[in-house]
Amino acid sequence: MNKKLSVFLAIVLILSILAGCGNNNTTQNTPTQEPLDIAYYAYNSEPILNWDPSVMFSNGIIILNNTYETLLRFYPDTKEFEHVLATNYEKSEDGMVWTFQLRKGVTFHDGTPFTADAVKFSIERTLEIGQGASYIWDPVEEINVIDDYTVEFRLSYAAPLDQIASSPYAAFIMSPAIKDYPSDWFEAGNEAGTGPYSLENNSMGDEVILTKFNDYWKGWDGEHFDKIIIKKIPETSSRRQMVEKGEADITLQLTPEDIEALKNNDSVKIYVEPSFTNLIAFFNTEKAPLNDINVRQALSYAFPYKDVVDYAAGGYASQSIGAIPKGHWGRGENLFQYSLNLEKAKALLQESGIQQNELKLLLTYMSGDEAERKAAELYKAELSKIGVELEIRAMPWESQWEMAMDPLPENRQDIFIMYWWPDTSNPYSWLYSLFRTEESILFNMSYYSNENFDQLIDLGYEKSGIDIEEAENLFIEAQSILIDEAPAIFIMDKEDVWVTSSSFSGFKYNPSYPNVVFFYDTYRK
Repeated sequence: MNKKLSVFLAIVLILSILAGCGNNNTTQNTPTQEPLDIAYYAYNSEPILNWDPSVMFSNGIIILNNTYETLLRFYPDTKEFEHVLATNYEKSEDGMVWTFQLRKGVTFHDGTPFTADAVKFSIERTLEIGQGASYIWDPVEEINVIDDYTVEFRLSYAAPLDQIASSPYAAFIMSPAIKDYPSDWFEAGNEAGTGPYSLENNSMGDEVILTKFNDYWKGWDGEHFDKIIIKKIPETSSRRQMVEKGEADITLQLTPEDIEALKNNDSVKIYVEPSFTNLIAFFNTEKAPLNDINVRQALSYAFPYKDVVDYAAGGYASQSIGAIPKGHWGRGENLFQYSLNLEKAKALLQESGIQQNELKLLLTYMSGDEAERKAAELYKAELSKIGVELEIRAMPWESQWEMAMDPLPENRQDIFIMYWWPDTSNPYSWLYSLFRTEESILFNMSYYSNENFDQLIDLGYEKSGIDIEEAENLFIEAQSILIDEAPAIFIMDKEDVWVTSSSFSGFKYNPSYPNVVFFYDTYRK
């Protein structure tokens, strides 16, 4: 190649790169093609940490719910299911046998046809690996392929399999061809789903680029994005600037101050949505004097709920009513709700024989979480007014967790603050994981045990797949026990505040799928 031609090609390459950098949302493949419409998601953390859909139990759902699909998708506001890879399903009267009819004409990104064998393979693989949220399939005893487009699940106990099959974690259907791929195929950054977008490029921990899958079963008529970029942008100020300038189409986790400043900006749209994430403070009920219900109730009356919502959450939250967050079925709007009442708190402490300035407590929270820090400081101020000394200790999550797991109750914290969000859209996700009796400590940071409560929530879970209204009543009854016995302070239900460019349309958040944007439904206006 001669020197002039080399220089010319280098200049063309540089100009092409600069043109691509100048606009993240549109690019030109060749002079004869239509410009591609690209959506840009400025995410506050790593887009994905594990490409294996059987294992991934974290941020990666924002990617996997666009590259993979589940049998069903749940909408908590209506309690209804969208048929995705399943076109219909039926269950036995006792909720022990579930039969799904599957969609025909679906193809995996690797070209493998979707059939009942893929469903059986996917769920059995997830159960066999036994990592991530694989436990959601615990009720499944046997999976039978009836024919190419019919699959039967036989359960060992009644359970809401439709809610399990629509989970944002561990419910993805993958190509059975992966069993012939190298063992590190997923680790290398690959996927094998049926979703509307396939993986084009992956920079692990930083950026993922998806491109539309031309053979997607829903087709591409109408308006859709051709490519999706999901990139880690940890700096809040950077995410705000990007969406303001139109360099990013959607972001979240901005500060309340940023959100207020953007409200009058015509270049963006703001969506305030329920998040199904709530903040809870757990009392160590195995350690005196927190083993006394009166003391726990007193400490619940000493909590400044409104101030925490207004200051710690910037107003983008609401006080919790029980363990189930706002907008989720089973919440129980008429349940008793504690409020700040220091006189009541003092009276209950005196009734338990606790003298002024006698009680000293340790509260732990995850270091770096500003909302938790502010909530703890506000609580400390109120407790000091009734002669209770609260030590606040910020800890790395691993250290906070290690202290909570100590086999000796006296070596643990007195109060443990953390967030919870669901694995499946069922109240059982909160009530079982956080408060059911445990033989060994997992997530029950109150170390709480109540046989009547356990029976109510277990029955509620069984009824969830048969009669959701009856299940809801059982879950609400169980929460009334929790609120009375006060093993925890139900602090606040967070709201997610999404900020999008004004041209980003079709966005509708489903809080059952945390932080997920279903990009197939969105388009450039």
